[in-house]
Amino acid sequence: MTKLASLIPGLALVLAAGLAWADSHEPAEGQMMDHGAMGQMDMSQMPEHMQGMMGAMQTMMQSMPMESSGDPDADFLLMMIPHHQSAIDVARTELEHGDDEETRAMAQAIIDAQEQEIAEMRAMLERMGVDAPAAASE
Repeated sequence: MTKLASLIPGLALVLAAGLAWADSHEPAEGQMMDHGAMGQMDMSQMPEHMQGMMGAMQTMMQSMPMESSGDPDADFLLMMIPHHQSAIDVARTELEHGDDEETRAMAQAIIDAQEQEIAEMRAMLERMGVDAPAAASE
């Protein structure tokens, strides 16, 4: 299984857990929950670890380019960088809050792999002459 393929189920699980939590906290009568507007979701009642994980997902969605560069290869890389960064951020939340050593080891492996892949994608964009998004630490 490729690194990316093994990461996708975990991110889907985090997103599903957040959506399930949101579904279990029904909006007031007459109000509708808009899962498409996760960036506007009040997460203050979620457990701290879920706030971290869902916050990473929100940041990812907000970091995705809204317009095409005109180059499918560059667009792929420009969208994958925030996706990978989100995986890193979710994994860091696991390291901060989790206590299962096997899960923590997986989180660290994800961080190591995704950081390397982000560096590779940035180098590819540079070779294409496309500006990469600012690094998480910038």
